[in-house]
Amino acid sequence: MNRLDGKIALVTGAGRGIGRATAKLFAAEGARVAVLSRTAANVDAVVADIEAAGGTALGVVCDLADAGQIEAGVAKVVASYGRINILVNNAFDPTAPYSSIIDLSVEQLQRNFEMGPVAYLRTMQACHPHLKASGEGRVINFGSMAGVSGLAGMGPYNMAKEAVRALTRTAAREWGADKITVNNVLPVAETWGAEANVPPPTNPLGRYGSPEEDIAPVVLFLASKDAQFLTGYTLTPDGGMIIDSAR
Repeated sequence: MNRLDGKIALVTGAGRGIGRATAKLFAAEGARVAVLSRTAANVDAVVADIEAAGGTALGVVCDLADAGQIEAGVAKVVASYGRINILVNNAFDPTAPYSSIIDLSVEQLQRNFEMGPVAYLRTMQACHPHLKASGEGRVINFGSMAGVSGLAGMGPYNMAKEAVRALTRTAAREWGADKITVNNVLPVAETWGAEANVPPPTNPLGRYGSPEEDIAPVVLFLASKDAQFLTGYTLTPDGGMIIDSAR
Protein backbone atom coordinates (compact mmCIF):
# COMPACT_ATOMS: atom_id res chain seq x y z
CA MET A 1 0.00 0.00 0.00
CA ASN A 2 0.93 3.68 -0.47
CA ARG A 3 3.30 2.93 -3.37
CA LEU A 4 2.25 6.27 -4.91
CA ASP A 5 2.04 8.29 -1.72
CA GLY A 6 2.38 11.99 -2.48
CA LYS A 7 2.21 11.57 -6.27
CA ILE A 8 -0.11 13.40 -8.66
CA ALA A 9 -1.44 11.19 -11.45
CA LEU A 10 -3.39 12.24 -14.52
CA VAL A 11 -5.34 9.37 -16.13
CA THR A 12 -7.13 9.85 -19.45
CA GLY A 13 -10.05 7.67 -20.42
CA ALA A 14 -10.60 7.21 -16.70
CA GLY A 15 -14.38 7.10 -16.88
CA ARG A 16 -14.64 3.40 -17.66
CA GLY A 17 -12.81 0.10 -18.04
CA ILE A 18 -9.06 0.02 -17.60
CA GLY A 19 -8.79 3.78 -17.03
CA ARG A 20 -11.31 3.66 -14.20
CA ALA A 21 -9.61 0.65 -12.62
CA THR A 22 -6.23 2.40 -12.87
CA ALA A 23 -7.49 5.65 -11.36
CA LYS A 24 -9.07 3.83 -8.42
CA LEU A 25 -5.98 1.71 -7.77
CA PHE A 26 -3.68 4.74 -7.94
CA ALA A 27 -5.85 6.54 -5.41
CA ALA A 28 -5.86 3.51 -3.14
CA GLU A 29 -2.06 3.55 -3.33
CA GLY A 30 -1.88 7.15 -2.12
CA ALA A 31 -1.89 9.24 -5.31
CA ARG A 32 -4.10 12.24 -5.86
CA VAL A 33 -5.73 11.41 -9.17
CA ALA A 34 -7.06 13.60 -11.98
CA VAL A 35 -9.87 11.68 -13.67
CA LEU A 36 -10.12 12.77 -17.32
CA SER A 37 -12.92 11.68 -19.62
CA ARG A 38 -15.27 13.39 -22.05
CA THR A 39 -18.39 11.97 -20.33
CA ALA A 40 -19.26 14.03 -17.26
CA ALA A 41 -21.43 11.35 -15.64
CA ASN A 42 -18.58 8.81 -15.81
CA VAL A 43 -16.10 11.33 -14.39
CA ASP A 44 -18.41 12.11 -11.48
CA ALA A 45 -19.00 8.42 -10.76
CA VAL A 46 -15.28 7.57 -10.62
CA VAL A 47 -14.48 10.59 -8.44
CA ALA A 48 -17.31 9.60 -6.09
CA ASP A 49 -15.99 6.02 -5.87
CA ILE A 50 -12.48 7.22 -5.07
CA GLU A 51 -13.65 9.68 -2.43
CA ALA A 52 -15.98 7.10 -0.85
CA ALA A 53 -12.96 4.82 -0.42
CA GLY A 54 -11.01 7.60 1.30
CA GLY A 55 -8.97 8.75 -1.68
CA THR A 56 -8.52 12.13 -3.37
CA ALA A 57 -9.63 12.81 -6.94
CA LEU A 58 -10.28 15.70 -9.28
CA GLY A 59 -12.76 15.33 -12.11
CA VAL A 60 -11.89 16.94 -15.46
CA VAL A 61 -14.28 16.68 -18.40
CA CYS A 62 -12.07 16.73 -21.48
CA ASP A 63 -12.46 15.78 -25.13
CA LEU A 64 -8.98 14.66 -26.17
CA ALA A 65 -9.76 15.33 -29.81
CA ASP A 66 -9.61 19.04 -28.89
CA ALA A 67 -6.11 20.41 -28.32
CA GLY A 68 -7.49 23.38 -26.40
CA GLN A 69 -9.34 21.15 -23.97
CA ILE A 70 -6.17 19.14 -23.35
CA GLU A 71 -4.24 22.30 -22.48
CA ALA A 72 -7.06 23.51 -20.24
CA GLY A 73 -7.38 20.13 -18.55
CA VAL A 74 -3.69 19.88 -17.73
CA ALA A 75 -3.72 23.49 -16.49
CA LYS A 76 -6.65 22.68 -14.18
CA VAL A 77 -4.78 19.72 -12.70
CA VAL A 78 -1.65 21.80 -12.06
CA ALA A 79 -3.70 24.66 -10.59
CA SER A 80 -5.40 22.24 -8.20
CA TYR A 81 -2.50 19.96 -7.26
CA GLY A 82 0.61 21.99 -8.10
CA ARG A 83 2.36 19.39 -10.22
CA ILE A 84 2.05 16.18 -12.24
CA ASN A 85 4.22 13.12 -11.58
CA ILE A 86 2.44 10.46 -13.64
CA LEU A 87 0.58 10.53 -16.95
CA VAL A 88 -1.47 7.55 -18.10
CA ASN A 89 -2.67 7.83 -21.71
CA ASN A 90 -5.49 5.32 -21.91
CA ALA A 91 -8.28 7.16 -23.74
CA PHE A 92 -9.63 5.98 -27.08
CA ASP A 93 -12.85 6.51 -29.00
CA PRO A 94 -14.92 3.29 -29.14
CA THR A 95 -17.01 4.86 -31.92
CA ALA A 96 -13.99 5.48 -34.17
CA PRO A 97 -14.56 3.51 -37.40
CA TYR A 98 -12.85 0.21 -38.14
CA SER A 99 -12.20 -1.04 -41.63
CA SER A 100 -10.47 -3.61 -43.75
CA ILE A 101 -7.40 -2.35 -45.56
CA ILE A 102 -9.04 -2.58 -48.98
CA ASP A 103 -11.92 -0.34 -47.86
CA LEU A 104 -9.93 1.96 -45.58
CA SER A 105 -10.54 5.67 -46.14
CA VAL A 106 -8.30 8.51 -45.07
CA GLU A 107 -11.15 9.86 -42.93
CA GLN A 108 -11.39 6.59 -40.97
CA LEU A 109 -7.65 6.56 -40.46
CA GLN A 110 -7.57 10.20 -39.39
CA ARG A 111 -10.23 9.70 -36.71
CA ASN A 112 -8.34 6.78 -35.16
CA PHE A 113 -5.09 8.74 -35.22
CA GLU A 114 -6.73 11.87 -33.79
CA MET A 115 -8.01 9.95 -30.75
CA GLY A 116 -4.89 7.80 -30.47
CA PRO A 117 -1.30 8.92 -31.08
CA VAL A 118 -2.19 12.55 -31.81
CA ALA A 119 -4.14 12.92 -28.55
CA TYR A 120 -1.38 11.08 -26.67
CA LEU A 121 1.26 13.34 -28.19
CA ARG A 122 -0.61 16.49 -27.22
CA THR A 123 -1.18 15.29 -23.67
CA MET A 124 2.46 14.27 -23.31
CA GLN A 125 3.63 17.65 -24.60
CA ALA A 126 1.29 19.53 -22.24
CA CYS A 127 2.46 17.45 -19.25
CA HIS A 128 6.17 17.38 -20.14
CA PRO A 129 7.33 20.47 -18.21
CA HIS A 130 5.54 19.24 -15.09
CA LEU A 131 6.85 15.69 -15.43
CA LYS A 132 10.36 17.08 -15.92
CA ALA A 133 10.05 19.36 -12.90
CA SER A 134 9.06 16.38 -10.75
CA GLY A 135 12.47 14.80 -11.34
CA GLU A 136 10.90 11.35 -11.67
CA GLY A 137 8.20 11.61 -14.31
CA ARG A 138 6.31 8.59 -15.55
CA VAL A 139 4.36 8.19 -18.79
CA ILE A 140 2.38 5.03 -19.48
CA ASN A 141 0.75 4.77 -22.91
CA PHE A 142 -1.73 2.17 -24.10
CA GLY A 143 -1.26 0.33 -27.37
CA SER A 144 -3.05 -2.85 -28.41
CA MET A 145 -2.29 -6.46 -29.21
CA ALA A 146 -4.59 -5.96 -32.21
CA GLY A 147 -1.87 -3.90 -33.87
CA VAL A 148 0.83 -6.47 -33.14
CA SER A 149 -1.20 -9.35 -34.55
CA GLY A 150 -2.72 -7.34 -37.41
CA LEU A 151 -6.29 -8.20 -36.44
CA ALA A 152 -8.41 -8.37 -39.60
CA GLY A 153 -11.04 -5.70 -40.11
CA MET A 154 -9.41 -3.25 -37.71
CA GLY A 155 -6.90 -1.57 -40.01
CA PRO A 156 -7.15 2.06 -38.80
CA TYR A 157 -7.18 1.06 -35.13
CA ASN A 158 -4.21 -1.26 -35.58
CA MET A 159 -2.20 1.41 -37.39
CA ALA A 160 -2.96 4.05 -34.75
CA LYS A 161 -2.03 1.76 -31.87
CA GLU A 162 1.27 0.77 -33.47
CA ALA A 163 2.01 4.48 -33.92
CA VAL A 164 1.57 4.84 -30.15
CA ARG A 165 4.36 2.31 -29.65
CA ALA A 166 6.67 4.31 -31.93
CA LEU A 167 5.77 7.49 -30.05
CA THR A 168 6.54 5.74 -26.76
CA ARG A 169 9.96 4.48 -27.84
CA THR A 170 11.00 7.82 -29.30
CA ALA A 171 9.88 9.81 -26.26
CA ALA A 172 11.65 7.33 -24.00
CA ARG A 173 14.92 8.01 -25.79
CA GLU A 174 14.47 11.79 -25.94
CA TRP A 175 13.05 12.30 -22.44
CA GLY A 176 15.45 10.08 -20.54
CA ALA A 177 17.70 13.07 -19.89
CA ASP A 178 14.70 14.73 -18.23
CA LYS A 179 14.39 11.76 -15.86
CA ILE A 180 11.06 10.77 -17.40
CA THR A 181 10.38 7.12 -18.19
CA VAL A 182 7.96 6.33 -21.02
CA ASN A 183 6.52 2.83 -21.37
CA ASN A 184 3.71 1.11 -23.19
CA VAL A 185 1.06 -1.43 -22.17
CA LEU A 186 -0.72 -3.80 -24.56
CA PRO A 187 -3.56 -5.28 -22.52
CA VAL A 188 -6.06 -7.97 -23.35
CA ALA A 189 -8.93 -7.36 -20.96
CA GLU A 190 -12.68 -7.77 -20.74
CA THR A 191 -13.92 -4.21 -21.20
CA TRP A 192 -16.95 -4.82 -23.43
CA GLY A 193 -20.59 -5.22 -22.47
CA ALA A 194 -22.44 -8.48 -22.04
CA GLU A 195 -24.12 -8.00 -25.44
CA ALA A 196 -20.80 -8.01 -27.34
CA ASN A 197 -20.15 -10.95 -29.64
CA VAL A 198 -16.59 -11.73 -28.59
CA PRO A 199 -14.92 -15.05 -29.46
CA PRO A 200 -13.58 -17.17 -26.60
CA PRO A 201 -10.00 -16.43 -25.54
CA THR A 202 -7.21 -18.46 -27.12
CA ASN A 203 -4.31 -17.38 -24.91
CA PRO A 204 -2.48 -19.97 -22.76
CA LEU A 205 -4.24 -18.85 -19.57
CA GLY A 206 -7.60 -19.37 -21.23
CA ARG A 207 -9.33 -16.17 -20.16
CA TYR A 208 -9.56 -12.47 -20.84
CA GLY A 209 -7.98 -10.20 -18.26
CA SER A 210 -9.73 -8.21 -15.56
CA PRO A 211 -9.11 -4.44 -15.67
CA GLU A 212 -8.96 -4.37 -11.87
CA GLU A 213 -7.02 -7.54 -11.13
CA ASP A 214 -4.80 -8.02 -14.19
CA ILE A 215 -4.18 -4.72 -15.97
CA ALA A 216 -4.26 -1.87 -13.44
CA PRO A 217 -1.57 -3.54 -11.26
CA VAL A 218 0.80 -3.58 -14.25
CA VAL A 219 0.19 0.14 -14.80
CA LEU A 220 0.81 0.70 -11.08
CA PHE A 221 4.15 -1.11 -11.37
CA LEU A 222 5.25 1.14 -14.25
CA ALA A 223 4.18 4.23 -12.30
CA SER A 224 6.00 3.17 -9.14
CA LYS A 225 9.61 3.40 -8.00
CA ASP A 226 9.98 -0.31 -8.79
CA ALA A 227 10.05 0.51 -12.53
CA GLN A 228 12.46 3.44 -12.31
CA PHE A 229 15.03 1.71 -14.57
CA LEU A 230 12.57 0.66 -17.29
CA THR A 231 11.89 2.93 -20.24
CA GLY A 232 10.88 2.36 -23.85
CA TYR A 233 9.38 -1.02 -23.01
CA THR A 234 6.13 -2.65 -24.05
CA LEU A 235 4.53 -4.84 -21.38
CA THR A 236 1.84 -7.25 -22.50
CA PRO A 237 -0.59 -8.32 -19.76
CA ASP A 238 -2.44 -10.60 -22.16
CA GLY A 239 -2.45 -14.09 -20.67
CA GLY A 240 0.33 -15.15 -23.04
CA MET A 241 -1.28 -14.08 -26.31
CA ILE A 242 2.00 -12.43 -27.32
CA ILE A 243 3.48 -15.90 -27.79
CA ASP A 244 1.46 -16.32 -30.99
CA SER A 245 2.73 -12.97 -32.31
CA ALA A 246 6.39 -13.49 -31.43
CA ARG A 247 8.77 -13.66 -34.35
